[in-house]
Amino acid sequence: MFNIVKNRFVYYSISAVIILIGIVMAFVNGFNQDVEFLGGTEISVAFGKDFDANAVSDVVNEAIGKDITSVKVQKVGDKKTDASIKTLELTNEQRDAATKAIIEKFGLTQESILSVDSISATVGSELKRNALIGAIIAVILMLIYISIRFEILSGCAAVCALIHDVLIMLTVYTVFQIPVDTSLIAAILTILGYSINATIVLFDRIRENTKLHRKEAFETIVNKSVKETMGRSLNTTITTLVVLIVLWITGVDSIKTFTIPIVVGVVSGFYSSVFLSANFWVFFKKLRKDKNVIAE
Repeated sequence: MFNIVKNRFVYYSISAVIILIGIVMAFVNGFNQDVEFLGGTEISVAFGKDFDANAVSDVVNEAIGKDITSVKVQKVGDKKTDASIKTLELTNEQRDAATKAIIEKFGLTQESILSVDSISATVGSELKRNALIGAIIAVILMLIYISIRFEILSGCAAVCALIHDVLIMLTVYTVFQIPVDTSLIAAILTILGYSINATIVLFDRIRENTKLHRKEAFETIVNKSVKETMGRSLNTTITTLVVLIVLWITGVDSIKTFTIPIVVGVVSGFYSSVFLSANFWVFFKKLRKDKNVIAE
């Protein structure tokens, strides 16, 4: 028989192992922070025509040395013919070498180099602080909403599932050394919204079945509710993944970098909403020693 609650320790263990890997990798390799967080150098170039961002990145990397591997090239301006090249802090010699290489490789003039500026690391610190504050506010508001709509224990369960999804996403960032930039903020907030939606659908069904089957144990109601909403959750996840995969295939490198953690977050959100969130609710009910929680 399909029994989510009975097999809860299996699901807990799978998540714990993945998160533990992320913690270990965070201590071993750390996070690959982008120049937006670490500070560095920004070179603005007017190409006057369309250009290959990857080719520009390769030229800059070759000019400044392979020890500087974090080079981010973005197309900017109304016609996307200008480039914003961000990298780690460069010496004056490296700046000159980079601008000279760009001019020679792409047939530009010295006037095409619009500016060469330093990016303060304090901007990155402010971004990280604002991102953390934003995520905390979002989680608190979700906790309040779910607690009002259901009960405080279900709100706590939903928050635990959301924290799980964020930790899984951070694990992907540190294991695969995906550059940590402002897109991480968007990815986390996106997954928080996606995951909580699936969780609320399940909790709604649990609440409905609780009213219809008052004499049944909460574990039985949870299992029944998960089975009834599984198809909906799976179809939503597959549909979302199809769109993300197409986006990854057709998108530019910056879009691909953003898409990978979103894909992981969608899968994690499905997993946590189906296999973890209701189990957390059961766990909190047991802690409160509610009657008729576990079926005999």
